[in-house]
Amino acid sequence: MSFDAAEVHFLVENAQKITAATADLALNKKTMIADIAALRDTFGEQGRAVAELAGARRSVAGKLPQEWMMCHDSAQQTTPLAVSAERARRLKVALGNDALAHDVTCSIGTEGHAVLDAGLDYLGSDIDLPRLLMAHYNLSLHPGLDGASELPKLVQADALIPATTGADVIIADPARRKNGRRISDPGQLLPPLPSLLDTWAGLPMAVKCAPGVDFSGWQGLVSLVSVDGGVKEACLYSPQLADGETREAVVIRGDHLDRLNDQLDDGGAESLAREPGEFIIDPDGAIVRAGLVRHYAIREDLWMLDDRIAYLTGNWIPAGTSGFRFLEEVPLKKLKSALAAHKAGSVEILVRGVDVDPDQLRKKLQLKGSLPFAVVITRIGSRGVALLCGPREFSSPDALLNSN
Repeated sequence: MSFDAAEVHFLVENAQKITAATADLALNKKTMIADIAALRDTFGEQGRAVAELAGARRSVAGKLPQEWMMCHDSAQQTTPLAVSAERARRLKVALGNDALAHDVTCSIGTEGHAVLDAGLDYLGSDIDLPRLLMAHYNLSLHPGLDGASELPKLVQADALIPATTGADVIIADPARRKNGRRISDPGQLLPPLPSLLDTWAGLPMAVKCAPGVDFSGWQGLVSLVSVDGGVKEACLYSPQLADGETREAVVIRGDHLDRLNDQLDDGGAESLAREPGEFIIDPDGAIVRAGLVRHYAIREDLWMLDDRIAYLTGNWIPAGTSGFRFLEEVPLKKLKSALAAHKAGSVEILVRGVDVDPDQLRKKLQLKGSLPFAVVITRIGSRGVALLCGPREFSSPDALLNSN
């Protein structure tokens, strides 16, 4: 549930008291009724709002500052700070230090923090007043601001009705879910992507979208971004904000950031398929979705198992990633006996290019050993094969240091 404006005002006015009152509450499914009752004893009819705030903060612990104002929906929809920071970096490089970024769907202010951190000017607007009030409070906590006089301007406005002029770039984040379901049609986003582009035509734009949306008609840059192995968003950048790139993958793992674009060598028409090397590598989802598997393979001195399938192989594990030590190729029908011979007790199953359900397969394997393994099930040429591997391994710290 979200808040109304009165609830946000109450939460802001009682911020310190709320932090103290919720610090020792479990706020899980088993304790929620009792916790809300305790909060109602302390905060009266606003106990529900306090519980919502505390629960939302717990759900994004380690991802967003715990002192921020947020409801559960806004917390789950908010872009990770590392992703927003990378976007702000690109805007600064493209537009310079004095650029004004207008965030037309500012929600609780995450993009605003990143834009201010980058040294750019920020204007935020949102049609939802409670979220605008939360953004005002969250931005007031920015360490680079000195009092209310330096707070960026925030206005209540519809993203499809321009409320200001003079912005150098428009940032937008149309809602990607409706009634709990993910939206895949750009025309069904909230607001619809075509309408958003028409409204701000002529201005550089950075529009955040779901990774699964069809971007084949976009004339600028499509940047796929992952954080710790999960693809978080695709950002559409106008041509003015790109440097000739049309596809980019940004891979963020902890403090390590890797950027890959289609300006790198992809090997042309040359086949990159060869026999398996020492390791099997499953490229990060951002690289796969951006269509940059070949570019990544060449940059990292890897090759492909099959030119049509996004698994790679080579004799090392690239910095900041993981891989599987290749043991042997096994026909799918003999996988169970091969794992039994290796005394496998658990197995990580990866599938691409073959119609196999990992959960159903795991049940059929009936593993009785004690050792961990991995199996990469894929297609090589016309053959469906199982590549039996050791458990997942991560690149060495030395590789990570050398990549920086």
